[in-house]
Amino acid sequence: VQLQASGGGEVEAGGSLTLSCAASGSIFSINAMGWSRQAPGKEREVVARATIGTGTYYAASVKGRFTLSRDNAKNTASLKMNSLKPEDTAVYFCYGDIMTDGYHENDYWGQGTQVTVSS
Repeated sequence: VQLQASGGGEVEAGGSLTLSCAASGSIFSINAMGWSRQAPGKEREVVARATIGTGTYYAASVKGRFTLSRDNAKNTASLKMNSLKPEDTAVYFCYGDIMTDGYHENDYWGQGTQVTVSS
């Protein structure tokens, strides 16, 4: 199983970016997909997570500005980020809670993508 992330880059404060993530490989089902981020000197934090049957969670710091969308048929997820702030600067990682058969679920992570917001 592989998760391929794309998007990111540099934008001025108040701007928008969209991150995309595509899962591929031997996938039985994806129970959750989402994005975490890690800023320099800080711990990794969950930004948004969409779980089947539960809904979508957003960190308080991004609620109302970020929107996570999943396409379950294509095993993809995108994170639309609006009204970006300098404090959103971080490396963003997509992840998935993926079952490769009907019994085993593991966490898979994509490569990080840098988001830089200038003031």
